[in-house]
Amino acid sequence: MGQMKKKEYSKHLEPLQIELSEMQRWVQHSGQRIVVIFEGRDTAGKGGAINCIAEVLNPRYCHVVALSKPTERERSQWYFQRYIQHLPAAGEIALFDRSWYNRAGVEKVMGFCSDAEYTRFLAQVPVFEKMLVDDGIILLKYWFAVDQEEQEKRFAERVEDPMKRWKISPIDIAARSKYDDYSAARDAFFKVTHTRHAPWYVVDANDQKRARLNMVAHLLHTLPDFKVPDEKLELPPLKRKRLGKDLIGAKAIIVPDKY
Repeated sequence: MGQMKKKEYSKHLEPLQIELSEMQRWVQHSGQRIVVIFEGRDTAGKGGAINCIAEVLNPRYCHVVALSKPTERERSQWYFQRYIQHLPAAGEIALFDRSWYNRAGVEKVMGFCSDAEYTRFLAQVPVFEKMLVDDGIILLKYWFAVDQEEQEKRFAERVEDPMKRWKISPIDIAARSKYDDYSAARDAFFKVTHTRHAPWYVVDANDQKRARLNMVAHLLHTLPDFKVPDEKLELPPLKRKRLGKDLIGAKAIIVPDKY
């Protein structure tokens, strides 16, 4: 099976994005709270999947959480503390572009945490997630899986493309030689954190377009029935007969029309 073409992808994506919009109306109408975690290897396509969801949702109620490395102060806090402030309130959706699982992945493999911190994390995370679910939060965890050969192709593409070069960090470069180590780390935390209340869902991300479609379809079909009666919208007629032109009388500098 070859890589999905853009035309076919767009055909399948549009109805899913319409459903996403309906889903957000349900979240706001019901006061539901949703947390979606996107984890996986570098270049696996987490960001693209997040973008295809977030681009059709109201950013006031759908937040993308992509935290940078912790500050010295945050390093001294309870590990989950800096993530808690980004959890959704009623009617909101939080999309975590990497999450608290950094401790069991990047930090474990790259030696950024101690063995004691790692062990404590594995003991606490199932309890922490159970608390979220028990409080009514819908928690969905996705792992985007990509083969090493495909990962190397995407790294090379990012090096050549100036629009994508920002996606490569020194950590990404250092991690290239640790593919097997990341596999072992993933298997270890899956064993502990794949629970009945918060299971892991693995997405085959070797074809990024298919991965997005499959992930979004699964997300939508995993949620309860989210149909909300349509609100009838009508635009009342303008009272003025002449329509004003926005640029007339402007005081600022007008950008030249080159296109």
